[in-house]
Amino acid sequence: MNSYERYVKTIRNEPVDFLPRLPIVMSFATHYIGCNYRQFVTDYNVLVNANEACIRDFGYDQWSAISDPFRETSGFGAVLEYPEDAVPRCPNPPLHENQDFSRLPIPDPYNAPRMYDRILAVREMRNRAKNEYSVMGWVEGPAAEAADLRGVTDFLMDLLVQPDYVNELMSFCVDTAINFALAQLKEGADTIGIGDAIASQVSPETYRDLIFPHEYRLMKAIKEAGGFVRLHICGNTRHLLPYWKDLPCDVYDLDWYVPLKEAREILGNNAVLVTNLDPVREVMESTPEVIYQKHLELYKEVGPPLMIGAGCEIPGDTPFENFRAVCKPVEYSRG
Repeated sequence: MNSYERYVKTIRNEPVDFLPRLPIVMSFATHYIGCNYRQFVTDYNVLVNANEACIRDFGYDQWSAISDPFRETSGFGAVLEYPEDAVPRCPNPPLHENQDFSRLPIPDPYNAPRMYDRILAVREMRNRAKNEYSVMGWVEGPAAEAADLRGVTDFLMDLLVQPDYVNELMSFCVDTAINFALAQLKEGADTIGIGDAIASQVSPETYRDLIFPHEYRLMKAIKEAGGFVRLHICGNTRHLLPYWKDLPCDVYDLDWYVPLKEAREILGNNAVLVTNLDPVREVMESTPEVIYQKHLELYKEVGPPLMIGAGCEIPGDTPFENFRAVCKPVEYSRG
């Protein structure tokens, strides 16, 4: 059974040899191959090489084109800053002073340079992974992208004082996200990850009425195109779980704040969860023995279908032996 088969069978809640491992690896990958983060986010060759080195040397099951949240934002005309060893910054969100989004360019994934760079990464990952590994593309969710365009404070205020506007803005963002996702599927991604971290900061009612419908439309388009959907929302999202069970989502990637047993109880026995160790305390600052034991305990607690990961990305300074423990196979068991 190869990595791709293991991944798909787990999504279908079928028996596998051991649990698929799909950690989010970004800054760790740059440190591992000796490059800086600016190179990782601006040159798809570096992104692909870093993924390949980590998959080869640590052994996990999914290549990932995730790098930063500003690919689409750049396509909308934002000017970014690229620190040498940190995530890109957008000091002047395009809609901060003028909220009229109709004046923004409509990004074409094949012409917007940073979006096309991710497409090239997905294409090359598929060439190297062949049919043996899952390849995950990435798009920003509706709330995350709207917040990138408006600025976080303005977006959160918009949700309260001009919900009609923010509803139209998120719909505008989803149109681009769908085009970007479909392009990545066309180039070889089998899965599209969706990041919508700002959603963790809103009330259940605001999520239900304003954000959920747009996430649903984005996921539905990906599913209809034949892709799998992996949802990753940083932060404490316990209050959103009752709504997530109605999303057309294949893999729920929860941050460490969310008790996995609670997620299982709410999302159901067929929901595919990812183990969510605290990336700092339980991964970077832990020991290999404790990491592996924690995975065994989580598996016993929630059962299949389950995949192995962490609550967010693996920190760049994680000891190699600790990351090997994250990727150590956990044998599949029904009971």
